[in-house]
Amino acid sequence: MKVTLPFLFAAAAALAVALGAPLATTVLGLIAFGVLHNVLELRYVTGRFAPVLNGRFLAVLLGLISAIVLCRIAAMFVGQPARNAEILVGYAVLAAGCAHALRGWLLGVAGSVLAVAAGVSLSWPGYHFVVLAHLHNVVPLFFLWEWAAALPPVTRRWFRSIQVGWVFVVPAAILLGAFDVSGVSASTVAAFAGDPAKIMALSAPPASSVAVGARFLVVFAFLQTMHYFVWVWFLPRYAPDAARAFEARVPWLRGSRAWALGAGLGAVLGLLFVIDYASGRALYSAFASYHAYLEFPVLLAMLLGAGAARSQLVFRETATGGQQTAAVSTLTGEI
Repeated sequence: MKVTLPFLFAAAAALAVALGAPLATTVLGLIAFGVLHNVLELRYVTGRFAPVLNGRFLAVLLGLISAIVLCRIAAMFVGQPARNAEILVGYAVLAAGCAHALRGWLLGVAGSVLAVAAGVSLSWPGYHFVVLAHLHNVVPLFFLWEWAAALPPVTRRWFRSIQVGWVFVVPAAILLGAFDVSGVSASTVAAFAGDPAKIMALSAPPASSVAVGARFLVVFAFLQTMHYFVWVWFLPRYAPDAARAFEARVPWLRGSRAWALGAGLGAVLGLLFVIDYASGRALYSAFASYHAYLEFPVLLAMLLGAGAARSQLVFRETATGGQQTAAVSTLTGEI
């Protein structure tokens, strides 16, 4: 139960602050944990899935995501054309993941699905970016589901059930009106974050009513807080193997250096947030593309790569006494 109880307490606390002050939770949470969780998520993903994220595949992904960074910077000046370009490059990232995980007719089917989805996204770009924002916050479910494979059966069932609860059940209850969302109002946060309606628009479907937009904002604030809990507290504590694997690849970020890097960059960007929140958020969004988009090819490898791609997701744990244990599959937990 030691791995399940923290999520119950975290979900209760996240729901309380999201309902009580969703604007402040969204804005201040981003300032406090945004950059740090970027660094720690990249450490986890590139460490635990190092056999997948390497070589030419990693180079292709970094090239595509760097193009997305440029698109997001350009969007500050040219607007929608750059956002449309981001949509296209984003689907290219997904296509690269499919090409890595699939072969034959399955790859053709996946390509057709992506082509149709890209057309839909380009037709309704406002909806695309709202979906992307919420999807990013629920991605930890898949990594937690995969991590739990090595837990004892009973614990694993409880753990996964709780993850489904906070990712799907709680947000659904909020959207259906089960909770009072009257806490969505202008506050002192608006003094430097700007118009609350603009913040709400980032998480609500276009042309939503105030009531619907408020519910989506509460959902976003709740999921964002849980997202930070997973990357900043839970996985660094309970998945140290990923950090060790990352440090083997990037030895200059061993130990507390990754934390120091995240905290230092976060402090610098936090100052910009306070001075000019809109510019700070735009800059953060651009460079956050690396962690936001790199996770999707890994998910595709997990979900679609039933063959060679899945068999690569293996790491070795080192016992506390330094003795090597058997290889463990990160997908099945088999030895």
